[in-house]
Parts: sequence; C-alpha cells; structure tokens
Amino acid sequence: MQHGSKWHKRHLTYRMVNWPPYLPQHEVRLAVRAAFELWSNVSSLVFWEARDGPADIRLTFFHGDHNDGLNNAFDGPGGALAHAFFPRRGEAHFDSAERWSLHSGKGRNLFVVVAHEVGHTLGLEHSPTKSALMSPYYKKLGKDFVLNWDDILAIQNLYGKPSRGLAIQLPGRVFTHFQDWSGDLYGEEHQRRSLSTYYCHSFFDAITADTEHNLYVFKGSHFWVVSASGNASQPQPLHMRWPGLPAGIDACAYSPFSHSFYFFKALYFQQLRRLVLFKGAKYFVLSEETLTLEPYYPRSLRDWDGVPPGTTGAVVHRDGFLYFFRDDRYWRFNQAKLQVVASGKWAAELPWMGCWDANGGHILF
Repeated sequence: MQHGSKWHKRHLTYRMVNWPPYLPQHEVRLAVRAAFELWSNVSSLVFWEARDGPADIRLTFFHGDHNDGLNNAFDGPGGALAHAFFPRRGEAHFDSAERWSLHSGKGRNLFVVVAHEVGHTLGLEHSPTKSALMSPYYKKLGKDFVLNWDDILAIQNLYGKPSRGLAIQLPGRVFTHFQDWSGDLYGEEHQRRSLSTYYCHSFFDAITADTEHNLYVFKGSHFWVVSASGNASQPQPLHMRWPGLPAGIDACAYSPFSHSFYFFKALYFQQLRRLVLFKGAKYFVLSEETLTLEPYYPRSLRDWDGVPPGTTGAVVHRDGFLYFFRDDRYWRFNQAKLQVVASGKWAAELPWMGCWDANGGHILF
C-alpha cells in the first residue's frame, strides 16, 4: 500500500468538533475512541481526546458545501459519506445528513467510516485489497477482524510496531454495538470471553475500589466487578445497579466512611480524608459532607509529582500504592513520597485488573 505524508510524532490529540444531532454524544464519542484505538493497538501511535481547544486531528460533520470545493460537497443519504486530509492538516469531514448508525442494523456504520477516514489522517492511502479497512469500498462490519494484514503492515510501515512489539486485533463483531450489547453477542465462547474483558482491550471511562478490594470498572453504559483474586464479572448494565445514572460517566469514587459511590472525576484520598477531583493540569479537594470546595484550591497537578493531566481515574490498591490510569497506561504513585515511581500498560502488567484471560486470548502479529 502506498502512503502519503506522515506525522513526525507518536502522541496525537483528536477532537470531535460536533456530531450528528440524532445520535447520543457519549455513544458517538465511544465509537470515535474505538476507531482511534484500532490504529494504536497495532502501531506505536497513542491518541488522546481533546474536549476543547486545538488538536492534531479534528473530526467535523457538515451539510452540503463546506468550503472544500464543490466536488467535496456533501449530498445527503446515499452519496458522499466523508473525506479526510493527509497529515499534517489533520481533518476529517463527514456528511451530517447521512443515515449514520452505531449498531449492526440499518444505516452507515459510523465506527467503520471514522476508522477509515482516521487512516487517511495518519497518512494511509486507499488499499487495493478488498477486505482491507482502507479499501475505497467501505466494508461491512461482521465477525472478521476490522483490520487485515494490509492495513497493519501499512500503518507499521509509517509508525512502527507497538512499544511492546505486540499488535492486538479484536473481532469486528465486538464493534457492532456501542452501548447496546444484546444477547446475540454471547453466542460463542470466544465472543463471551472477549466481551467479559472488553475493557482490557481498549479504554475505560472510570475505575474505583471498595473496602473489600473489589474493583469497579466502568465503560459506556456497563460496568465490571473484578474481585480481589483478579476475576472479572460479565458486563452489567449501569441502570440495574444505579437507576437513573447516565451512560458514559466521567469517573467514580468510593468512600470507605460513608460506603457511598460518587460519580465524577475523583478519588477518595485517605491522607486528606477528602474527595480529590482532577481537571486538566489542576486538582480540587472537596468536603464529603458538603461537597464544597476546600480553601486554597484548586492547585497545580505538580503537587502530584509525575501524574499526567487527563487521567481517566485512580484507585488505591491493597499494596498501598495509588494507581492512576489514562488510555492503556497506568502510573504507580507512592503516597508517602508523593511521586510517581513506575508506569506501564495496565492490561498486561497489573494482573489484579482482571485481564489475564484477555491477554491469553490476544491475536498477535
């Protein structure tokens, strides 16, 4: 496969400028994150979502002519779906009037189209292989892998293999539903195993732990309970445990004093006996009784030496360390020294995350 120009860095940000008005924003965001995850799973690239401000790659939905030339004007359902620009313009445009779908039913599968156009923004041209994601004819998402050998070799030719040398592939059927996992996905043992540890292969939205050292991992409208022995439950709907809780939560914290779950971007920090919230490069400390901000906050994240901005969540492990998570990485924080002492890939290196079975089922290239 030939390719265009390339990015001269491995850590890239992306931003959803807008989205189709008839699709839930949190579901679109999950589909887009999964599309980027396809490429980072098989290369050295790492992607972070920027909620506002500048970003390396911007995804925008337009209607009709949008100043890209009349040949690139969008014409509604059934016509031109999308187009993208090679690095380093970093833009992908989509027809807002198309019948987009996030499931396996009628309509254009937004996940597949986004993943294809993201390939162009990374420098990939169309592939002559019909079964490739980068084929000019959009593939239907079925049981087969989303990427094939041609896609993987093309992206690795530009950016190299993953840092650990292992490329992870998941069956395409895993991506046919976002937030709506129905019973037919559990028909076979390997599919059941993939879904039971689905969070291990990509990202999760939030994480916390209770006083019994059970982990609660949240992704979309479902959550998993991972026991102290490292065994993960099947995905469970959020509304069954917490009625009225919206899907796609930012974060969760469990208080050992009130035995309550708090859903926001926070953790319960034992030394302060307070809830600590992280936002960008700053953190906030709240009183649990009043949920009001304590004096002299917010403060710079530099107080947490080595903790990066934009973490997904944090949890205190029974080994005494505090673990921060972002995308597929973790940072081990020494609470006595108040600094990060180690980091790595949580799915492969932290057996208590419940991913031992998922790691054993990886498809490696």
